[in-house]
Amino acid sequence: MRLGILPLGRPTFDVPYAKSKLAMMLTALDATDHDILGPRELLFDEVATLAGIEQLKAENVDQVLLLQVTFTDASMAVAAAKEFQQPLSVWAISEPRSGDRLRLNAFCGLNLASHALRRNGRQFSWLYADPEVEIAKDLAALLNGERCAGTLRAGPVPDATDAGRRIADMVRGQRIGRVGERPIGFHTCDYSSQAIEKFSGVRVDALELDDLFASAKTATNEQTLALRGSVEKGVDGLSELDQEQLDRSLRLKIGLDNLRNEGGYDAFAIRCWPETFTEYGGAICGPAGILNEAKVPCACEADVYGALTQLILMEVSGTPVFLTDLVDMDAEDDTGVVWHCGQAPLSMCNAKVAPQATVHTNRRQPLLYEFTLKPGVVTLMRISQADESPHMVLTAARMLDRPMAHTGTSGVLRFFDPVDDTLERIISSGLEHHMALAYGDHRVTLRGVAGAMNLPILEI
Repeated sequence: MRLGILPLGRPTFDVPYAKSKLAMMLTALDATDHDILGPRELLFDEVATLAGIEQLKAENVDQVLLLQVTFTDASMAVAAAKEFQQPLSVWAISEPRSGDRLRLNAFCGLNLASHALRRNGRQFSWLYADPEVEIAKDLAALLNGERCAGTLRAGPVPDATDAGRRIADMVRGQRIGRVGERPIGFHTCDYSSQAIEKFSGVRVDALELDDLFASAKTATNEQTLALRGSVEKGVDGLSELDQEQLDRSLRLKIGLDNLRNEGGYDAFAIRCWPETFTEYGGAICGPAGILNEAKVPCACEADVYGALTQLILMEVSGTPVFLTDLVDMDAEDDTGVVWHCGQAPLSMCNAKVAPQATVHTNRRQPLLYEFTLKPGVVTLMRISQADESPHMVLTAARMLDRPMAHTGTSGVLRFFDPVDDTLERIISSGLEHHMALAYGDHRVTLRGVAGAMNLPILEI
């Protein structure tokens, strides 16, 4: 057939490495019996990708294959889905758990795309595999339509329990401050304040990033020095960072405290990039981690449902909660990796390592935390909108005592079911890319909470 390809990438990741992986993908595709048409270079922006789409339309292709070489948002996947009625596939590639930066983060791109395509009612096929291994059989199955994403939906609303009703009552009346709009193409971070208030009783207020920046700039030197002294007791390496950028980052935490006191907020959903780096000049990740540890959930990328999920799981567990990305699934090792730039609560640090103060891997500004998550049973939960109506997605796993998979805050976990089965259910459910993580197995109580909030439940 005439196979049209769109190689998607983002220049904030490891471009030379991405180009080498793309070359391997093209070699594998060229070895098939199909005519490979379209751009053979990474498409880094909307203009280039839309030009690639027009090229494929002129070529009259039989199928469109998105090559998810690095992380990208879902906007181009949605654009391709709207422009082509032909079969649509996504091939995202894995990367080694090197203990270094997350160089591609292609799985997260697949995650965003699968959610957006599901919500747009678009069928697609998918593959998550490294082109460097023997790929011919899996690639043939992908292109032959044998790897079509299923449609996994939530089951019925479970029975409410006394514990569930108690948690629902604790959550009701709390408030989330949404600071800034969600990033373009992050359909996973859409929200309806009316829907949230209807089932949970939680109110969402829309604030602007400028409100946070202005509040941060009112922080006094005394407040900032006191905060620095507190942070220095928990992490190593503050003196090795750019001190002006560190100062600005710490002031963001004080700015959030001010907004919280003024508005009575119990949690935040913050547009963390790019403006905190490009306009303000300091990372919000470390301040978010400090507040997460203090049981004031902070969701990045203005993910309001993520902040709500954190609130619920925090009340159930009685502990700090980490809003995390799932960035890798390895069938051979039967494990997955959870990761975020550097905002996990310090109490989740593995006792064998010393937490470090560091910079954002792509933007190179402080303050972020770096450590490996401690071993133990964990619960992962999300209030999801994949089916256009809220429902609870729930699973559990065991965090393993493994070396650092990627810089930032990360951990290697083993689900209670085989990782291949879990991965299939994640893609088929259209699950969002953020899940809340807490230590301990809280599934029984969470089922009761879902019942008390009249939420259908899906266990993956």
